[in-house]
Order: sequence, then C-alpha cells, then structure tokens
Amino acid sequence: MSERLSEKSGGQMQMDIYPSGQLGAERELIELLQIGSLAMTKVSASPMESFVPEMKLFSIPYVFRSEDHLWQILEGKIGRDILLAGQDFRLRGLGYYDAGSRSFHTKENPVKSPEDLKGLKIRVMKSQTAVQMVQALGGSATPISWGELYTALQQGVVDGAENNPPSFYLSKHYEVCKYYALDEHTSVPDILLMSTVVWNSLTEQQQTWLQEAVDESVTYQRKVWKESSDRALAEVQKAGVEVIYPEKAPFQESVKEMHESYKGTTIYDLIEKIDAVKIEGDIE
Repeated sequence: MSERLSEKSGGQMQMDIYPSGQLGAERELIELLQIGSLAMTKVSASPMESFVPEMKLFSIPYVFRSEDHLWQILEGKIGRDILLAGQDFRLRGLGYYDAGSRSFHTKENPVKSPEDLKGLKIRVMKSQTAVQMVQALGGSATPISWGELYTALQQGVVDGAENNPPSFYLSKHYEVCKYYALDEHTSVPDILLMSTVVWNSLTEQQQTWLQEAVDESVTYQRKVWKESSDRALAEVQKAGVEVIYPEKAPFQESVKEMHESYKGTTIYDLIEKIDAVKIEGDIE
C-alpha cells in the first residue's frame, strides 16, 4: 500500500509505517485517530463495537453463510455503509482485510457439536458479543487478554479458546491445544481506519490516490492471508493437532435465539438484509 501510494502520487504522498504495536494497543490507536494525532491504523472490528455500534454485527455468530457470502457483503453497499458509519465519531473506514474465521481449539475435549462445549471454560476477546456467543453455544466464556492466553491454557485457567488458523499457529497455542474444530462461527474482519481529521485535510486527488492504494492492498492481503491460513493448518496437523470439520447446522441452530435477541435494533435489520443477499451456489 505504501509503495503503491508513492507510485500513484508521483512521490507526493508517503506512508510511515510503525508495526508490532509500537504506537499502542488498538483502543489507544483508535482514540489517537479521533483527535488526528495518528493518520491511519488497522484494527479488528471487535474493539470498534465500542465506537461504532454497527460493528457489533461481525461478532455475532453465523451471520454469513459462507466466505463468498461474507465478501459479497463486505464489498457491496452494506459493507461500505458500515465502513462509513464511524465518520460521526471521526473514524473513516477505508477497507476490510481478511482475518479469516474463528473456530474453537481445546486442550482435552474435541468439539464436534455444541454439546461438547458444555462445562468448558473458553477464552474470548474482551467483547460482550463474543461472551454472549460462547454462552449461547453452551460454553463458559472467559475474557482474557491475548498476551496472557498461552499461560492460561497451560495452567488450566481455561480449557480452550477460539481463533483463526494463522493466529492459532503463530501463537504456538497448538503446543497446548491438540484439537481444532473448524466450526467457523464468526468472521471478524480487520478494518483499515483513517482519522477524518486527516482525511478531510487531503485534496480530492490525494483521497483518490490513497483509496486506490488501499483497494489494491485489500486484494493482495486476501491472497497472502489464504496462503498463510493453508500453511498454518498444514503445520498444526504436522505437530499432532487433530483438525475436526464439524457439522455446522447444530451450531447455527444454537445461536438462533441470540439473533432473535436483537429484534427491534439496527443490528437485526442488518442481519435480515444480509440474509436476503443471494450468492451463486445458494440452494433455493
């Protein structure tokens, strides 16, 4: 993205990149954007719930029927409207990056159906919706920070957690958890965010160059993510993890009441709109 922006603008625009949390945690970075002290950042949609209520949608399980359905929504009008919903809070979404789907990994009990989650303490992100989701599926949700999770798994503070394949692999959580059930309950994208203070300071031409560079980076990132995800699954299996492909229908059935609990809200309206979007391959 940085390279493409420099090329498109003939060197007039450049990006300084600070990786690996150098500038702070996600919530701090979002707040820095709001006051214009930082131009852009990439965050998970989950912490955005506190700033943009519509982002809660992504933490609700089984809103999307498939990966194709997810990307049709994200790249269409509904996705664009959600990206721009943060402008009132001085946060402009520029694009979605693939962060895969989250699935359960456990230490001693393989998860093949929602019944298998009963009595298990499952680590979740600090998101109220994620807590409700695990409870709806029958587990006991335990919010723990990412940095403390490996030790918590080792010491039995929790029986398992949920995440995407690259995170499961790169965190080395597979050293403790020997079962990985690809139930793919939520698809929480990463979001490239920009401060509206900085966006509004750009000329129309500069905004166009930047958005084009972002759009190209989104396409590239999805390709790199797919390669990383496939490699992660192969590596954890090589390390002795049993990868399970459970039947998803019982999981989907378990969270119907959770979906219904949003009736009368904008979130429920969004769920209904998304459900009505048909994609190639849908069975009538």
